[in-house]
Amino acid sequence: MKYRLIALDVDGTLLNDDYELTAVTKQTLRQLQEAGVKIVLCTGRGPANAVPILEQLEMEGVLITHNGAATIETPGPKLLHQYSFTVDEVTAIVRHCREHQVHFDVCTALDMYVETVGEQEAKMYNKYMVSPEIVTDVLTMSEPIVKLTMFGSEQQMDEAERELARLTLPESLTWIRSGVYFIDVMSKAVSKGNALRALARQWQIEPEAIVAMGNYYNDVDMIRFAGLGIAMMNSPEEVKQAADFVTASNNEDGVHLALLKHVMSN
Repeated sequence: MKYRLIALDVDGTLLNDDYELTAVTKQTLRQLQEAGVKIVLCTGRGPANAVPILEQLEMEGVLITHNGAATIETPGPKLLHQYSFTVDEVTAIVRHCREHQVHFDVCTALDMYVETVGEQEAKMYNKYMVSPEIVTDVLTMSEPIVKLTMFGSEQQMDEAERELARLTLPESLTWIRSGVYFIDVMSKAVSKGNALRALARQWQIEPEAIVAMGNYYNDVDMIRFAGLGIAMMNSPEEVKQAADFVTASNNEDGVHLALLKHVMSN
């Protein structure tokens, strides 16, 4: 088989809009794994709510989590690599969130912390199958963190983007609009593409032997890195333009159809 590694975004790509993994997609991925192809989920999710997706696939292995900030291996999970920073470096962002009632959470490689959880946030965490730990003040945390995520309405996130552009952040940090309702702040070294590149190097797999599939801006660099980059039909135009091919949407088994056409037929 020409391709040795399949890198898959989760939300909006592998899962449909009801956060379901369809039977036909699961069967296709299982067949590829049994044929010796490595399946790597590459997600903005943390391990707590990414590992259950791997378990639904009835697989164990490596996951790229937190948009590339933490690479883990199951069973365990065991931390293989992380790009971390301190809470001191995001003090200005935390204060902005507090002042403007923008919800945020702070993640270490394996755990998530929040200061408050309202009804809307509780629904969101429940949907993503994660239970954050509530703390009084995240700025007193001493553990290295890998991501700060802001969550709110599209309008709130648009305003947060403008505020982030005005703030003087440490040179080591960057941020990305990882979804309509989410902004992730992380180390500048972090990207799904960088994490995938490091993993491929470790496994001695050339980019030409990699397929990467995604649907949002945080997937663009891994789509470009892979020998075969595929965007979902439900992707923004910029993501589609970065890809070699566009498959059907996540609600139309786009992952299954793309693998059938481009991988299993080879």
